[in-house]
Amino acid sequence: MYLKNNIRRRKLLYLCVIAAILGLVSTLTALALLSSINFITNLAFYGKFSFDNVIPTSLVLGKYIFFLPVIGGVIAGIMARYGSPGIRGHGIPEAMDIILNKASKIPKRIILLKPISSAIVIGTGGPFGAEGPIIATGGAIGSFFGQFLP
Repeated sequence: MYLKNNIRRRKLLYLCVIAAILGLVSTLTALALLSSINFITNLAFYGKFSFDNVIPTSLVLGKYIFFLPVIGGVIAGIMARYGSPGIRGHGIPEAMDIILNKASKIPKRIILLKPISSAIVIGTGGPFGAEGPIIATGGAIGSFFGQFLP
C-alpha cells in the first residue's frame, strides 16, 4: 500500500512539474506574441522599430490607412495557403476541433505560424484579439511536449 502511494505521489509531482514548465513556456510565448503585435503596429502605422504599446490615434497616413488591414490579411492568407491551413480562424474553435477529432496532435508549424500571422493581422488593424492565438499557440506547445513525454 505504501509503495502504491509513493508511486502516485511521484507521478503527481512529475505532472505538476511538467504543467508548471508548460505554463511558463506558454506565458513567455504569450508575452512574445503581444510584443510582436506591438512591433507590427509600430512598424505599420508609425514606420518605426519599437516594441512600445501604442494606440494608433494620431496618424498621418490619411486615406491610406484603409489598406493596412488588407495588406495584413493578404500576408496571413499567403501564410495560410502555403504554410499551414491550421492558422486560419481565431484559434479557440480550431484548437477544440483538433482536441476532439485529431487526438490533440497539433502540427508543429502552428507553433510558429499562428503567432506570426496573428501578429501581422492584429498589428495591421485586423478586427481580432490576441486571446485566441495565445490559446492556440499554448495548446500547440502542450501538444508538442505531449507527443514526446510518456
